[in-house]
Amino acid sequence: MRSKALQMFNRCLCIVFFLLILPVKLLAEEQYLVAYAGFGGFQAPVWAPKDLGLMAKYGFNGDVILVSGSVRQIQALQGGSIHFAQVDAATAITAINQGADLVMISGSLNSFPYSFMVQKEIRKPEDLIGKKIGILAVGGATETATILALKAWNVPRQSVTIFPAGDPVARIVALSTKAIDATVLSYPDINDAVRIGMHALADMSEMKEASFPMNVMVARRSFVERNRETVKRFQQAYAEGTYAFINNKDKGLSVLAKWLRSKNSKTLDETYQYFARKFSFPTRVSQAGLRNTLELLSQRTPGAKIDMNISRYLDESTLDELEREGFFKKLATKG
Repeated sequence: MRSKALQMFNRCLCIVFFLLILPVKLLAEEQYLVAYAGFGGFQAPVWAPKDLGLMAKYGFNGDVILVSGSVRQIQALQGGSIHFAQVDAATAITAINQGADLVMISGSLNSFPYSFMVQKEIRKPEDLIGKKIGILAVGGATETATILALKAWNVPRQSVTIFPAGDPVARIVALSTKAIDATVLSYPDINDAVRIGMHALADMSEMKEASFPMNVMVARRSFVERNRETVKRFQQAYAEGTYAFINNKDKGLSVLAKWLRSKNSKTLDETYQYFARKFSFPTRVSQAGLRNTLELLSQRTPGAKIDMNISRYLDESTLDELEREGFFKKLATKG
């Protein structure tokens, strides 16, 4: 009898031990998903950490996944199907103001990577009046860039028609058939537009109005608070990936060649040269750019209550820790 009781006790003990240890094991094996929005060269800071083995280097069990467009990425984050997303600041701020449990934690590009591509007969901004401008999605970066450009040129918003016209490939096709007259594109898509006879009305990265955080890394605020070590490991991989892209052309070109699926050395080189001088290191979000974005959103939606307090949207405390530990300095010195 005593033997059976002892066996039962041992069995119960094993079950309890298994139940206690299981969550730890599952947690250790959890894979974190990092989303990128498309196949422009400005997505390289997401691709590089995976391709260069930096996620594994810092003990971050992650993978990258395509979720097209910032708006869809925000929805995926809120739904819990991804953990990190590289989006634009305007989309992130709008979601946070609408009550989303999100926060920006870092960034790698603080200006628009776009050129304003137009039909050959459009030679100056005033020629846009009465024309159709294609964007990716309402509320996204392409719409924000378009509105900022029109404002800088004193072209009334109501004097043009702005509407969603699909991804860059679809918009290039729309330009070729004259379904639209203009759109904003990034490298390498700019080259494709030039090949069909379009030209750049302006390089938006050179416009003073273009101080805008284009690449911001966003996560759920509650996730950041509960998983600071995981977030910190991700930040290390993201920062070193961006640094390696900027400072090692061979590595940068290999990343672009893989993800852009291109063997055109000229296209890859132009794309690399453009973004290598635009990306930010350390991977911080421009607070001046955030203020510009907040002001733009408050003007775009009169009557809307836009909280102008930057801490509502930005938490770079894990970057601050890395800074204090000398992470960025060591990386730059070693590089």
